[in-house]
Amino acid sequence: HRADERGHRRRGLRARTARPVSDGPAAPVTVERGDVTSAESLALLRDYLVDVSNRWDRLHHGRDSTPEEVEQSLAEMPSDDLTAPTGAFVVARRAGLLVGCAGVRLVRPEVVELKRMYVNESARGLGVGAALLGAVEALARGLGIRLMRLETGDPQQAAIRLYERAGYRRCERYGPYVDDPTSVCME
Repeated sequence: HRADERGHRRRGLRARTARPVSDGPAAPVTVERGDVTSAESLALLRDYLVDVSNRWDRLHHGRDSTPEEVEQSLAEMPSDDLTAPTGAFVVARRAGLLVGCAGVRLVRPEVVELKRMYVNESARGLGVGAALLGAVEALARGLGIRLMRLETGDPQQAAIRLYERAGYRRCERYGPYVDDPTSVCME
């Protein structure tokens, strides 16, 4: 997504109005800056990785990931680049509990990649993903970013619909995703 000098949408980062997300008056969702190294963030990132790994292994191997595969993936996919000055990380809370996260990683000046976008299954369908996406877009705009890109898997149709509703469009696969036919890249 891109924005011109005045922040107007030009197939780019879109200005959004922050608003609480809720499935009723008793369960508002808040999004705040998070510490990617905190114990609760690490637990949420583990949940994210289990979810993504299981989707991959079910598609390609007809089974869930083993604990050893999850541990190996955790070691191969650190999230420490989602902290300043190379990135940012946000978390979503509902009734005080962590229910989602998202981060951005600086790719090059004015370009970030959305990383670790995750909503716990208990909070899906409640607008948490849209709130997280809006929060990282706002962070990116505040840092002078003009383009946010992302990669998701073809099996993650709900995520693809979320990104399309937010104005993202498919683009050529890039970087490590070029040769992966299940990767869907958007900007």
